[in-house]
Amino acid sequence: MNEPLQDAILSGLYDSTYPGHELLSPKLLQNMKDDNIWLTLRQELLSCQSFTWAIAFVTQDMLVPFKVVMADLARQKVAGTLITGNYLAFNDPKVFHELLKIPNLNVRIAQKDGFHAKGYLFEHEDWQTIVIGSANFTRSALLRNYEWALKVSSRENGALTQQVASQLQELSKDSQPLTLDWLKEYESGWVRPQVQARPRQAPAPEITPNQMQKAALKELQGLREAGQERGLIVSATGTGKTYLGAFAVKDFKPRKFLYLVHREQVAKKALASFYRVIGGDRRDYGLLTGHKHELQCKYLFATVQTLSQDDLLASLAATEFDYILIDEAHRAVAPSYQNIFAKFKPAFWLGMTATPERMDDQDVYRLFDYHLAYEIRLRGALEEKMLAPFHYVGVEDYEVDGQSIDETTNLRNLLNPERVDYVLQQLDYYGYCGDCAKGLVFCSRQAEARELARLFSARQHPAVALTNEDSENRRAQVVDQLEQGKIEYIITVDLFNEGVDIPALNQIIMLRNTQSSIVFIQQLGRGLRKYPGKDYVTIIDFIGNYKNNYLIPITLNQDPSRSIDRARAESKLPGFIDVSTINFSQVASEKILASLDRIKLDSIKELRQSYFDLKKKLGRIPLLLDFDRYGSTSPTVFANNQSLENYGQFLVKMDEQVQLSRAENAVLSFVTKELLNGKRPHELVLLHLLLTQDKVSQNEFEQALHNCGAYVDAAVLNSVDAILSLSFFDIKQGKTTKKAQYGNQALVERPDLFTYKLNPQLARSLREHDAFKRLFNDAVETGLALNREYDNQQQFTLYQQYDRKDVCRLLNWPKDVSAPMYGYRVGKGETPIFIIYRNETKQQRSALYHNTLEDGRSLRWYTRTPRHLQSDEVQRLLTTPQMKLHILVKQSDAVGKQFFYLGQADILQETVREEELGPKKKAAVGMDLLLRHPLPAKMYELLFVE
Repeated sequence: MNEPLQDAILSGLYDSTYPGHELLSPKLLQNMKDDNIWLTLRQELLSCQSFTWAIAFVTQDMLVPFKVVMADLARQKVAGTLITGNYLAFNDPKVFHELLKIPNLNVRIAQKDGFHAKGYLFEHEDWQTIVIGSANFTRSALLRNYEWALKVSSRENGALTQQVASQLQELSKDSQPLTLDWLKEYESGWVRPQVQARPRQAPAPEITPNQMQKAALKELQGLREAGQERGLIVSATGTGKTYLGAFAVKDFKPRKFLYLVHREQVAKKALASFYRVIGGDRRDYGLLTGHKHELQCKYLFATVQTLSQDDLLASLAATEFDYILIDEAHRAVAPSYQNIFAKFKPAFWLGMTATPERMDDQDVYRLFDYHLAYEIRLRGALEEKMLAPFHYVGVEDYEVDGQSIDETTNLRNLLNPERVDYVLQQLDYYGYCGDCAKGLVFCSRQAEARELARLFSARQHPAVALTNEDSENRRAQVVDQLEQGKIEYIITVDLFNEGVDIPALNQIIMLRNTQSSIVFIQQLGRGLRKYPGKDYVTIIDFIGNYKNNYLIPITLNQDPSRSIDRARAESKLPGFIDVSTINFSQVASEKILASLDRIKLDSIKELRQSYFDLKKKLGRIPLLLDFDRYGSTSPTVFANNQSLENYGQFLVKMDEQVQLSRAENAVLSFVTKELLNGKRPHELVLLHLLLTQDKVSQNEFEQALHNCGAYVDAAVLNSVDAILSLSFFDIKQGKTTKKAQYGNQALVERPDLFTYKLNPQLARSLREHDAFKRLFNDAVETGLALNREYDNQQQFTLYQQYDRKDVCRLLNWPKDVSAPMYGYRVGKGETPIFIIYRNETKQQRSALYHNTLEDGRSLRWYTRTPRHLQSDEVQRLLTTPQMKLHILVKQSDAVGKQFFYLGQADILQETVREEELGPKKKAAVGMDLLLRHPLPAKMYELLFVE
């Protein structure tokens, strides 16, 4: 480690052109879009042998993700020390209580006056890393705030390291251990630091729409202006759905308005909210419930049970109301609601719901003419800070007789006393925000819920089971007991998936298999409504050997890609939605990865379900662009599916009436397979122009490329010609060519050097065949939409994924030579190098080469064998002026054809040497390649950490 450390210090502190060691080089840490200070601290924790931190301020909201890491370290017998204090009484006593729960953490209380340090020291095998800066151990500081922290690595005898270590030793010597006696004394005298309060007489602020509500109101206005009479808003629980409805009604200025819901309590709350927004005479607001019939009021808030009574309905005119809002609109498929739909003829019906997807396949969207005006989903609501943040923890479920819980586990094992003790230990360890636990536990069976409630209560954690056998009054009583702190847990099956608000919840516990993404989000969302004093909610998911485990990271990250690569990354690495965190223990992560190995995310079965879900939402055949906008599946999944040539073929499999000629099918397959991924916009831009113009000049084409921020040069224009003439694909593959599969005919012709035209047959098909034109245009539009993820000023976008054929195209090569390329191909001025970091079998050729990333920035790489220093290929690689080396890496062949682009690299000439590799001692040339862009911590962990 001595040489790399020396190189790192020289590079970081003396000369940036010196080839340094990225993982060890001095670095300024900041919180950015795809990186944050916590990711670096986490990486250091997972690789260290011990650590000592001196941190003045610690907040409870950052301890949950920290505890996940510490639990993994405990299994590896790794421990650490945290020195903190009571300066300014910032640290809440609850923080100290939570720190005491971490068995492999030695907590000490600094005795120095004004203790305000912020330093992290990590002990590695023969070196140390320190992180010092402005960041305390708080959620805001480590995830979001504008903070600076300097990371430096050094040998133990380095002066800086010795100085820091000496200070920590002195601090530790002058500190005292955190004990219950010290904590009791601190707690008795602790007063919460006061934040600057508003003036007492300040008037209540006017309620105005937030950004997402403004967007929804604009869409509703557009629907009304288009003459539509119905619209649906999907708004996650806790996102101000009632206020949004009030803003919409205020804009409409109705003669008489009806608000319809299924519970009187909800109707009363809505009345108060509408009055706050709309104002006016309080006597204009009335109730229509079992207890009150204030039918004369301008703004009427009714329960469906009362309004749907036959005699009452008959007494009202069809035009009684000119605006009707149905809350919890997913219930509107019920007969009582249908009678109301049949009776009234308002100018506009507005439906609002958090959960339009129903497990009974009833079509909520149809009730509102498939006019989905706006969606405020969970991720967007969290990013807009409309909900309380959460810390999700996926932990492994208890093992009974060496067997983990799965779908077939009998009730006796689910209720094993040792499992119950284990569950309660985890609930206590990961904790909650607040003075006492107010948790909702989801389990799989009613008998399990009742017995778990008994066992929890017997262990001094009062709990009550609620099932669909309990009355509304009983449910309300138990919820009230939980809110008042008389019980700690409600244990249920599916009763509280939606429709019931318990804002005080601070824990959600999942003791069941994740059978559905819909139910998972519904259950998670129960705890996200904001509540005084609730800074976050803890979600604890007990993960057994369930076949559907793969759904968990995909659903939490709202990832529509169905990419195994991305799902693996989401299972291994922490996720973030604003300051909410997603964390898996190492064992839980392994269980999810095992589930991923057993599922084919892009199977026709999976795509069929996704297709019909979206068709039900839209009320028509979805196009690929609809999947990009609304769906749970990325359009690229259809394009990459090996059993599908194009989306038209998929529609036929879905029993839709789509007829394409052989030539049309070939053209649509080409656009789908080669262009729709959006990795380069050039061909798509030209086709988009030619869909509306008979011919396009080169100047028009170049201007359109400039308008979308795409680079333009002679090489890329020649490449576009090669792609759209299909000459790029004129490579033998078995008995035919890829060009033949795509119809053998150019899509675009060049009548002269400065003009582009569609070939006559394609132009005629687009004019005469509406179905083909719709599918062709959809593929082009979708490709342009997907191109938003790429930097069009460059050939490649850092950390995006490409396969070998993509690289041939983006390097503007005249032919697709991806098939024989394997590990690399030395071009005239550019050389792509494909590295499989972890090879699965010793038999693979590339397993001989031991490609490594020893220092986070430079890779030891070898040419193919046999090669010598004087080989033509090697000489061209080493001596071509300004040769560009493009580095693409994937972890193993198991993750598919796609490689992550890590940027360009430079050859460190002094490391080039001829070596003998493998058992047969074949000659190859090895060299170190220095990445020009240091890897972010997340990318390094994804690709290079086992």
